[in-house]
Amino acid sequence: QVKLVESGGGSVQAGGSLRLSCAASGFMYSFSSVCMGWFRQAPGKEREQVAIIRSDGTTTYAETLKGRFTISRDNAKRTLYLQMNSLKPEDTAMYSCAARRLVCPPMNYWGQGTQVTVSS
Repeated sequence: QVKLVESGGGSVQAGGSLRLSCAASGFMYSFSSVCMGWFRQAPGKEREQVAIIRSDGTTTYAETLKGRFTISRDNAKRTLYLQMNSLKPEDTAMYSCAARRLVCPPMNYWGQGTQVTVSS
């Protein structure tokens, strides 16, 4: 059973930084073959794709987040990361990691999410 567990969320003032982690387990194939991503959803808004990192290491970011957020992965630790810098109040949302084998989106597996709150 695939399990994705996020951590690292919290409350921070505008301009601050947070690093989110997503620990993955239960894949019946190599974690390195899994396409991973971060998504976020703010209250009253639709879920938004934040960043994707593919099995070959290539990345895609939401255009508005380029330069502030960095997605990365450690295949040996089966962990996905999201480094978030220069945070803004509008970054406040529930952040979730998601996965799908080989190609994504769409995503097959989702974590429960970790809350990020940025105050002005």
